[in-house]
Amino acid sequence: MRIGTLKESYIADAALFDSRTQKTWLAVGAALLVLFPFMASDYWLYLACLVSINVASATGLNILTGYTGLVSLGQAAFMGLGAYTVAVLELRVGSPFLLNLLAGGFVAMLGGLIVGIPSLRVKGLYLAIATIAASFIAHFLFANTAFTGGTAGLTVPPARFFGMLLDTSFRLYWVIVPVMVLMLLGATNLFRTRVGRAFIAIRDRDISAEVLGIPLLRYKLLSFGLSSFYAGVAGGLWAYFFRVVTPESFPLTMSIFFLAAIIVGGMGTILGGILGAVFMTMVPELLKLGVDLMPGGSALTVFLSPVRTVVFGLLIIGFLVFEPHGLAEVWRRIRRFFHLWPFRN
Repeated sequence: MRIGTLKESYIADAALFDSRTQKTWLAVGAALLVLFPFMASDYWLYLACLVSINVASATGLNILTGYTGLVSLGQAAFMGLGAYTVAVLELRVGSPFLLNLLAGGFVAMLGGLIVGIPSLRVKGLYLAIATIAASFIAHFLFANTAFTGGTAGLTVPPARFFGMLLDTSFRLYWVIVPVMVLMLLGATNLFRTRVGRAFIAIRDRDISAEVLGIPLLRYKLLSFGLSSFYAGVAGGLWAYFFRVVTPESFPLTMSIFFLAAIIVGGMGTILGGILGAVFMTMVPELLKLGVDLMPGGSALTVFLSPVRTVVFGLLIIGFLVFEPHGLAEVWRRIRRFFHLWPFRN
């Protein structure tokens, strides 16, 4: 049973992984990620890439909503900015893959900074409405600008990475998953810094944070910018993965999807963004797989599809009612149980 860890230096206290157990599980997880593509079928590789993209975007939204307390329903619009930036650069400029991803992130960040300006005056539902308005404006621009291909959108050629054509899920896996891991590490480290602690202070009580000397507008805009950067990079990965970008690729329902993901997973935790994105992506697929495995499943798919959607919705409501702290809290309880059960009376 792990009671605590003795820190003998500042470096040890600031270490991201502070125990042998954490490092062991990290090594096991890294080994599984490396071995997975060699054992999985194309279908599961497709899902792994999609889950990784959703984890990256959900982590960005968690920075804004879970850690800073600013509700946003514009995550899909920022993903669209990143996706269209990547598509235009790949088609018309032919710049390198990683440069395109960074450009997509920075363009989305610029959009996030603009959308975040009202956050000093409004919060809660009013801020959510402002981000919805931004989503509609972005959709209008995507659909009515010749540069973005209008309603027909843009077809993205396969990415090239060090001369290799990334045209299969297996090859894209080796780029999408490492980028996702780097983004998770960046978010984890962010909340060990002064900036991350300022975000949390604003979430807990913005007036008190301002009294303590935290400039609210600067940090709220920074939170919007970082969240949008994550969304833009995720949108760029999405564009390379699906190879087609249209205005209908990033609807408002996608923003609701990511907000539901961090609520179900656990707001204000990096693990919550991961678990929520996995849950929201995989549960519909598993329900669909269950229907297909039933006798006459292919014939029943049309009739059972609404039922599958209702079941999925009920699962989300169940989490909100019975476990408002999300899957991350469920995982913490499981860990505590297995740490303590041999010593229970």
